Amino acid sequence: MTILATAPNPGFDAPGVEDFQLPPIFGDVTKPVLQLVLAAIIVYAFFAITSRRAQLVPGKAQFLGESLHGLVRNSIARDNIGPDFLKYVPYLTTLFAFILVNNLFGIIPFIQFPTFSHPGVPLRARRAHLADLQLRGIRKHGFMGYVRVSTWPPGVPWWVRIVLTPIEFLSNILLRPVTLSLRLFGNMFAGHLLLLVFILGGEYMLLHSEAIFLQIASPFAFALGIVFTFFEAFIQVVQAYVFTILTASYIGTVLAEEH
Repeated sequence: MTILATAPNPGFDAPGVEDFQLPPIFGDVTKPVLQLVLAAIIVYAFFAITSRRAQLVPGKAQFLGESLHGLVRNSIARDNIGPDFLKYVPYLTTLFAFILVNNLFGIIPFIQFPTFSHPGVPLRARRAHLADLQLRGIRKHGFMGYVRVSTWPPGVPWWVRIVLTPIEFLSNILLRPVTLSLRLFGNMFAGHLLLLVFILGGEYMLLHSEAIFLQIASPFAFALGIVFTFFEAFIQVVQAYVFTILTASYIGTVLAEEH
């Protein structure tokens, strides 16, 4: 008599951090790198098309581009930077569009990976940006003047400054690249991970589970995955907006005489 041993059901392999560590496609080029290039091309093409034939009475494409530009100019730059806000509007508009496209990659079919869900991408980009901001602050105030503006709160007793100045130095000069990058990374990572749980979990319940009630419940998992896809799209837009607002706020802080 021959006894055939069957392999035990390994169970559901839940998605985790390893699913965001994508292997190189060729050389050292990974999928997030290609998405950054693709996002830059999309943003350039969008603004080139919407501004190519500017008219006094805008068409649909021009209206879309001007609406995005007006949103950043009126709701972000003007309210956070101050009198010199106009020179930073093109940069902030491009930044908002670039982050938005990279975030939306997470729900676009055949891409389905938000670029900034990999922590190295927003952290490195943010370091380069804040280095540029600090150089602008040094040019405006001088090195010691910039350090004073960033770390020496006005109207505070000297004995409070002994404790507060090191905290301001850590917060305003050293930790800003980390905190803002982690905010964007955390939201993109958590949202995409949640979508993976519902979609892959629904697939496992439907195709691999031996329990009948799990097979019956699998459509609900897929339905929740669809619902959270729309919710994730909302979060992706909000995070691009928040990131741009905080960037404008930092520019205003760097250019201000006192903060």
